[in-house]
Amino acid sequence: MNLLSAAAKVSSLTMLSRITGLLRETLIAHSFGASEWTDAFNVAFRLPNLLRRLFAEGAFSQAFVPILGEISNNADQNQAKTLINAVATLLFWALLLTVLLGVIGAPLLILVIATGFSGGPAYDASVVMTQIMFPYIGLISMVSLSAGILNTYHRFAVPAFTPVLLNLSLIASAIFLAPHLEQPIYALSIGVLLGGVLQLVIQIPALARLGLLPRIGLLPGAIKTAIANPEAKRVLKLMGPAVFAVSVAQISLIINTNIASRLQTGSVSWLSYADRLMEFPTALLGVALGTVLLPSLSKANAKNDLVHAGELLIWGLQLTFLLAAPCAITLLIFGEPLAAVLYHYGKFNALDVLMTQRALAAYGVGLIGLILVKILAPGFYSRQDIRTPVKIGLFVLVATQLANLVFVPWLGHAGLALSVGAGACLNAALLWVGLHKRGALPSAAWAGYLGKLFLALIPFSAVLFYAAHAHQWIALQAEPWTRIGLLALWLGAAALVYFGALALVGIRWQKFLRHAK
Repeated sequence: MNLLSAAAKVSSLTMLSRITGLLRETLIAHSFGASEWTDAFNVAFRLPNLLRRLFAEGAFSQAFVPILGEISNNADQNQAKTLINAVATLLFWALLLTVLLGVIGAPLLILVIATGFSGGPAYDASVVMTQIMFPYIGLISMVSLSAGILNTYHRFAVPAFTPVLLNLSLIASAIFLAPHLEQPIYALSIGVLLGGVLQLVIQIPALARLGLLPRIGLLPGAIKTAIANPEAKRVLKLMGPAVFAVSVAQISLIINTNIASRLQTGSVSWLSYADRLMEFPTALLGVALGTVLLPSLSKANAKNDLVHAGELLIWGLQLTFLLAAPCAITLLIFGEPLAAVLYHYGKFNALDVLMTQRALAAYGVGLIGLILVKILAPGFYSRQDIRTPVKIGLFVLVATQLANLVFVPWLGHAGLALSVGAGACLNAALLWVGLHKRGALPSAAWAGYLGKLFLALIPFSAVLFYAAHAHQWIALQAEPWTRIGLLALWLGAAALVYFGALALVGIRWQKFLRHAK
């Protein structure tokens, strides 16, 4: 398997997800603007996203994929099936209980994460939408179980495409359902639930072709049998610190949401719109590379092939710097054109563009750190070491909230974004040092490589800086196609300049062609 080809496949499908996600956000911005209703939806959607990362993409995947990779490496298909069935059973019953408690406790949960909404219409709307969307946690967590299985067996396409269905469901709900509801914003929460169902259904044929479709135990003794499975016990043992690690990040997110709910109306939404753009490169690079690297790293460590594992990490890190650096600069200096072209329609006004641009610039400062964490963390998870990222995460949580004390009074909602980015850079630095000390990250000629990248970034930055100030991007609202064309022209020109500069400084794509063993 060619790792660059696999990462490109995941990235291209993820790009489709992010493009539909941007269309979704553009439609929401046009229909609802940045108001108390969009704030209410974004706060309510935080809860299923939080627990999704806890049960699924975060703690669960970090614990499950390395162990399944170890078993699959030994070519023991029956043992793999037994583990999958046991884990699926435990996950199902844990999720069922969580969903029931979440629906019942929604009023209290909203009070905890958004105290600024207490007693107002935004609070009532958040509670209703939380209750509608809470079952999504169960659906998407089972989706992530399926994705972990498929990724371990190098079937990356279906998991990478799956998020597109959520975006399409939200778009359809906003267009066709919202006009028929007394409170149109509720259509978005219904769209989330429908998207979860579609995301789960699409996994079934892919798992069936592998012969690894999970069989969930529904009889009373099923949980006891599942817990008794020795490999499932290992997953649960690893999930303990993994849950804590993910919880640290989510605690920071809850605190930031709470702070944003107390700032100027629209702050939660401005951050959400900026998040969508920030997550575009984060997903295309960090998620795609992390998805491809974790199974390969797990198998390399299972064979005790530390040299190959180290080479994989260096490959991922160098590719990340190559592609993430121009993305970070784009968010930092080209945020107004991006926000204007994507969101400045309907109820989304010039002030909303400005506020979103400020958050984008703040995220640009820390974008490389946000992406590097997704590459470095699998270096620990593949070695079944989750405690170290937990300790680092705790320290970063404290540092991030201390940064909020400085940045938020000065920059408002953008200060929250800056704190997140600064915390991610600190996290990445500490993970890097930790891997290097363990001998898992060999030395590389970083000074020369980064020096060449810096030279290539100079003309790229100059093109974007000129383009950001060459046009009245907000005033062009009445000419949307002209504005879209200018954006595409300048981004295309900057990309050509960058890749041309890379060739001139001696960085070739051929060095990133690597095959997994």
